[in-house]
Amino acid sequence: MAMKRKVPEMIDKPMNFCPGCGHGIVIRLICEVLEEVGQDKNVIFPIGVGCSSNLGGGLTADRFHCPHGRASAVATGMKRVSPENIIVSYQGDGDAYSIGIAETINAAYRNEKITVITVNNTNFGMTGGQMSWTTMPNQKTTTSQLGRDCEVTGVPIKFPEMVASQFNPAYVARGSVHTPGEINKLKKYIKNAIEAQVNGEGYSLVEVLSPCPVNWGMSPIKAMERIATDLVPYYPLGELKQREAK
Repeated sequence: MAMKRKVPEMIDKPMNFCPGCGHGIVIRLICEVLEEVGQDKNVIFPIGVGCSSNLGGGLTADRFHCPHGRASAVATGMKRVSPENIIVSYQGDGDAYSIGIAETINAAYRNEKITVITVNNTNFGMTGGQMSWTTMPNQKTTTSQLGRDCEVTGVPIKFPEMVASQFNPAYVARGSVHTPGEINKLKKYIKNAIEAQVNGEGYSLVEVLSPCPVNWGMSPIKAMERIATDLVPYYPLGELKQREAK
């Protein structure tokens, strides 16, 4: 008989994500990790605007809906005022990298002792599927109806690589939710990111490749397959900056 996994206590009701969306998996993993490291009663979530906003409706934890793109700035203020709390900024790629690139990059540059989880589904999911900075070359969106032309718009941003190579963060990784094996790896990345903050090591970032079946115009299964075939070759998975031994 298969053992039933315990739902983390801080998840009190279902969240309103589209069928096949990866956000629910990511949130579940974050909550499991917080419970395992004993921080589930000590966390505050600054939440981005977008699909990530749904996190606020399903958890018992303290959270704050931030102005669009400003979650890293809000997280910085929270951590400096209340350093004993664990601050987990939860955002999408449009919120963190497009609208909020200044706030996101400056928090990383200053090595703020916060954890940023960015769900990358290569578009502005909540507002209808517009092109974001992570939209793939030739990908069709509501604002790139013939496909993204990188000669005009530039190439998709690789923010974790930028942080890992140019700054001095505590931990940086990119995971995905497209297979059970990758989900298990992602949980380890999230745990490393949160433990880095618990130990006061500095800034930690985990980007997550996630499907968006509705805006991609695909079934949930095909959307998961697209991550493997189209996204992972461009956005490689794994730890980009490992934690230093203490």
